[in-house]
Order: sequence, then structure tokens, then C-alpha cells
Amino acid sequence: MTKLRHVSLLLALMVSSSVFGQQLKTHGTPYKIQPSDVLEVRYRYTPEFDQTVNIGPDGQASILGLGAVDAGGLTVDEFKERLTKLSSSRLVDPDISVFLKEYVKPHIFVEGEVNTPGRIEYRGHITALDAVALAGGMKNTAKASEVLILRQSSNQTRVINLKQLIHDHKLEEAPDLLPGDVVYVTQSTFSKIERLVRLGQFGAIYNPMR
Repeated sequence: MTKLRHVSLLLALMVSSSVFGQQLKTHGTPYKIQPSDVLEVRYRYTPEFDQTVNIGPDGQASILGLGAVDAGGLTVDEFKERLTKLSSSRLVDPDISVFLKEYVKPHIFVEGEVNTPGRIEYRGHITALDAVALAGGMKNTAKASEVLILRQSSNQTRVINLKQLIHDHKLEEAPDLLPGDVVYVTQSTFSKIERLVRLGQFGAIYNPMR
């Protein structure tokens, strides 16, 4: 059994322990409003202003009597405070309640040389190692020493060596992920050559007799 197969097996076994452990953690990070969310806004003393609000792609909400109000990136409580402050210019001591009616669940993506690539729900705390495990572990064609983390929020890419972390038993050093991150497991050089051999293209690229 190759080292990469050992890595894949270990990652698969980690699902029952690491993921279960992170599910038990307290999710203390407040949810922040995102585009496509739907909010219910209610005015206690002036119900004629009650409304259902859709958050647009620009993070703004169209509020009756106030116009466009920035909501993206705010918690529900922060948005409530903003509405209360703005409404105070036309109402006396407004009492406003805001409820999150529909929301886009935070998620990450795991792509490349994993067994079940795709979207994974973000549960408040998840590392790159957890994400790969949740994606079914690595394929034998994976290059565990070069795993990319693409952070879309800051347009940055980081390369991590999961193989080394596992070898050194330093799983706690696996970087934490943020919603929207993409984990991409690259393909090993050997697997690329092996694929070319199967396709009959290897000789056209590498021929030691020339």
C-alpha cells in the first residue's frame, strides 16, 4: 500500500471522530446577512410598515419609507439597530423586530482528487483536513503534499502540505476554513503520467530514445 493510500485511509477514518467532535462545539459566531436572504421586519406600534425584505446581490434591502439600506455582512441584531436608528427620524421610539426567514447556509467546496467532490455545509468550525475527510478522503491519484485553499473573500490562494501534517501527527495545525473557501486537492505527477500512458500519449511527450 502506497503512502498516498495510507493518507486516504486515515482521512476516511477521521470522519467519525473529527467531524463528530466539531459538531459538538458551540457555534458562537453570529450569522451574517448575505445576498438572497429573506428577512421579516415588524414594527410593533406601526404595523403598516411591516414587510418581508429580500437582500439583493449588492447586500442592500429595500425598506418601506427608508429606501435602500445596507444589510450585507451585518448580523440580524446589527441590522435591527440600523433600522431603528434610521426609523427614529420619522417615528417616535420605534420598536422593531427583525427575523431571519430564509437564508443561504454557509458552505465550502472541495474539488480535485477527492472521492466525492462538491459543496459541504459549513458548521461553524471546520479545517482543511475535516473538509477533505467529509469529501470522502483523497483518491490514490492525489498529491497530499500540495492542497490548495482558495479564499474567495480575499482572492488569495494558499498551499498546504496535509501529508506532512498527518505524518507528524500535527492535525491540529490544519488551517481553519471560512465560508466560501475552496479546497482543491491536486493530482500527483505520477498519476498524470499514468493517465497519458493509458491514453497512448506518453510516447509523444516523453521518448528517451530521441
